[in-house]
Amino acid sequence: MGIFERYMTLWVALCIAVGVLVGNLVPGVFSVIARLEVFHVNLVVAVFIWVMIYPMMVQIDFRALGQVTRRPKGLILTLVVNWLIKPFTMAALGWLFFRVLFAGWVDPQTATEYIAGMILLGVAPCTAMVFVWSQLTKGDANYTLVQVSLNDVIMIFAFAPLAAFLLGVTDIYVPWETLTVSVVLYVLLPLVAGVLTRHWLSRRRGALGVDSFLAQVKPWSILGLLATVVLLFGFQAERIIDQPGVIGLIAIPLLIQTYGIFFLAYVAAYWLRLPHRIAAPACMISTSNFFELAVAVAISVFGLHSGAALATVVGVLVEVPVMLSLVAIANRTRAHFDRRADH
Repeated sequence: MGIFERYMTLWVALCIAVGVLVGNLVPGVFSVIARLEVFHVNLVVAVFIWVMIYPMMVQIDFRALGQVTRRPKGLILTLVVNWLIKPFTMAALGWLFFRVLFAGWVDPQTATEYIAGMILLGVAPCTAMVFVWSQLTKGDANYTLVQVSLNDVIMIFAFAPLAAFLLGVTDIYVPWETLTVSVVLYVLLPLVAGVLTRHWLSRRRGALGVDSFLAQVKPWSILGLLATVVLLFGFQAERIIDQPGVIGLIAIPLLIQTYGIFFLAYVAAYWLRLPHRIAAPACMISTSNFFELAVAVAISVFGLHSGAALATVVGVLVEVPVMLSLVAIANRTRAHFDRRADH
């Protein structure tokens, strides 16, 4: 497992290349896989994400969940950044780049759709992938679960009105089936499986049995991530080759948003004296996006071939490599947080 974690960026880069290459050579294969979906949730991607986060769910000890409320700063940080800052900075960056800086290169209607796609990404905080980032930064699994769950509950009530407000429309369509199926597939089912597995192992073999099992299944988390990367880039391979300039234009404000939000949250976490095991996942949740929901809404509202749908897809393409770079930054600064943290 050490070699996987040590050279994670290399493996992801190779998987991106494989996805784009195979997606262009045999696009029919990815077209068939892309059609295997329920309510805009691709079942094959769901399986790989499930493989990613199941080992992390086994780590969760329900007896320790009650202790999370004793350290509310991490929860407050996540909620403030996700719902009071991130959506508005994303909208502002979209307007700045596509109404001002890139106005001469993009027609007004297309610019409006790009901005809309960015807004949909900004209003949808991450649900599944954040468990991967939490594990890679050695985050507190119990605390991460509570943070994700709380954001999911708020998203049910806040996503539609906030997206409608920022998009300037009143009839925003939210595919509730997509939201429900995603939460069930990515959070509820692996959580139940993880809890049952941990309970069974604890009764049969004790704590050592749990640790031994986690050591065996941990490599599957990384393999699930790499397989997901191949699929995501394979799905969009033709677009990447056909529209590299447009994808580059959309990626610029998304990169600024992602790094900007992370460092804003990370500085705040340092100022709040959060220990690294809480600070790192909190900032990852604040930074990453629930791209399945954003893509589904963009397609439903603006159409499959719209600029909004393309912008959300670029968000998918940007997220994994960028988040890995943020994981590396977080891991290198662990000691600074733990020296300063409240104990």
